Amino acid sequence: MHLFIATVESLMMPRVAKHLEYLGDLIARLERHVQLELVGEIDVTDPARIAHIVQDIGAKDVTLAGLAEHMERTDDSHAIDREWLERMSQLIARLRDLRFAYEEGTTGRGRSPMGILNATGCTSVWGSTYPFNPYPFPWANHLFQDSPSLAMGVFEGHMARMADGFAAIRKAELELSGSYAPAEHDTFFHQFDWRGFSDAEWDLCPPVVAVGGDGAMYDIGFQNLSRLMASGHPIKVLVVDTQVYSNTGGQACTSGFFGQVSDMAQFGDAIKGKQEPRKEIGLIGIAHRTSYVMQSTIAQPSHMIEGFIRGLKARRPALFNIYSSCQPEHGIGDDMSAHQAKLAVESRAYPIFRFDPDEGMTPEECLDLEGNPAPDQDWPTYQLRYLKHGQEATMEVPMTFADFAITEGRFRKHFRMAPPDTWNENMVPLAEFLDLEEDEREGLFPFVWSVDRKQQLTRLLVAKPMVESCEDRRHFWTMLRAMAGAGKEELSREDVADEVRREVVGRIASNLMQLATGETQGGVSLEALVGAPAEAATSAEAAPEAPGGGMAPWIDSPDCTTCDECVNLNGRIFAYDENRKAYIKDASAGPYRDLVKAAERCTAQVIHPGLPRDRSEKDVEKWIARAEKYN
Repeated sequence: MHLFIATVESLMMPRVAKHLEYLGDLIARLERHVQLELVGEIDVTDPARIAHIVQDIGAKDVTLAGLAEHMERTDDSHAIDREWLERMSQLIARLRDLRFAYEEGTTGRGRSPMGILNATGCTSVWGSTYPFNPYPFPWANHLFQDSPSLAMGVFEGHMARMADGFAAIRKAELELSGSYAPAEHDTFFHQFDWRGFSDAEWDLCPPVVAVGGDGAMYDIGFQNLSRLMASGHPIKVLVVDTQVYSNTGGQACTSGFFGQVSDMAQFGDAIKGKQEPRKEIGLIGIAHRTSYVMQSTIAQPSHMIEGFIRGLKARRPALFNIYSSCQPEHGIGDDMSAHQAKLAVESRAYPIFRFDPDEGMTPEECLDLEGNPAPDQDWPTYQLRYLKHGQEATMEVPMTFADFAITEGRFRKHFRMAPPDTWNENMVPLAEFLDLEEDEREGLFPFVWSVDRKQQLTRLLVAKPMVESCEDRRHFWTMLRAMAGAGKEELSREDVADEVRREVVGRIASNLMQLATGETQGGVSLEALVGAPAEAATSAEAAPEAPGGGMAPWIDSPDCTTCDECVNLNGRIFAYDENRKAYIKDASAGPYRDLVKAAERCTAQVIHPGLPRDRSEKDVEKWIARAEKYN
């Protein structure tokens, strides 16, 4: 919540400051304009006439009003347009009120950067507890299910006020340009609403935000949320997804995982935890076709904050579904939220994604799976560390949903430790078991590798509900990949070999031509003829110039802080060496934008994206410009 609010304020504050400066200048110019119009009614081009009027006034003070009065007596002066003068005085007063609202307002703190409609639950009962209130702005709390509907009503009133302010500014601009025509413009301004705002005006609108947990949004309030998204109103919805009804004691929720043990989903002989697959509200949001949808976690702050920004800027509904640990109900330590969120993403329990309808017409254009590890595989892998004969050893194992589940109390009843003396050939690693057909699984016992308190390698047998939960999570991940078009453009080994061969031959031919034409001096080695491979670059000195004006990327690996940003962004391009230092494994294993984003997110600022050889990538010039300061 703090990060979301900070994101909103960081966007709004500079915009408002710039707008206030413009508003002050606009008021000054309009006041000057009215003064000049009024003074313009007095003809000062006849000196004899002015001298006669001054003599007639006598010893009294000469005022503008007195001068105008004597002018009217001695001349057929044009009467001032009363309607125009009344309209201008009201317009100036409205602009001054608008400036006051921005600077001070009724609270003395100026205009608020946002407003929240909060569903009753943890986010209101816990989040708004005095004096640690994270919501220092207009905030309302109503029935459990009502925050989206309340937000729609508040939005309409809020936008009417914003439209009134922008209309006053537009009228002043038209008046100053001499193009305001009441007969033409009054009808337009009478019908003017948020749909007619310019981009600059829309950016100045404080967002109306509906906040609630998974109970409020997934279940009892789902129909209200669906109506909000269907409406197309650009209201922002933040869902705190804990997978249980946390505020009322941890009852089962439709956002929970299959096999999860909680109140009303108990574990016993008849029922072994939750028996329903998880409801994917992200997919439901996508199905509305009207809304920006992001699913993210606190463990990927760059992904989350970037998604907040894009959703806030979109002139459409935005649904932010955020994985949130409930420590007592999940059975984890109070300091483990970010760690568990990271495991949830890596195990496919909670894939992160962004869906932006403004990106195109097809799902693969709109859906972005960036940030998920090993995006081309069912399961990422990790290094399990254990002691073998007193020495540290490692084993690379798949990170399945079950590997995540064993770290939380809500799933532990589905696992049983198998002592080493019980190990036998019928025990099969879970990832392999999941790939077997149903009839092939007969008589086999799936397990996951783990370590005991003494760091000794052990096997944990996996119960059927966990197997089914793994299948559910893999199925959802497969569906997301298919929607995003993953794998459609992957090259075969033969295609890759042909591409490399053509590149090498091209480099040799190019350098031989330079030799033949005398463009190079001194001896030339085979390495110089071929050119160093782009993926081998690890320092600035090792970054070769690539054909077509490209430059290979490189990493200052010794300075890497192992922040995981690059490998989470694209694990095919980036990898860790045996010392847990990042290096570029294959620069061609993803779009150039991934290299630039990795450089921007790198906490140690050691990634240098170079320049792309292929300039046909979408928006490539924009990415080259963003990469400039990192090369």
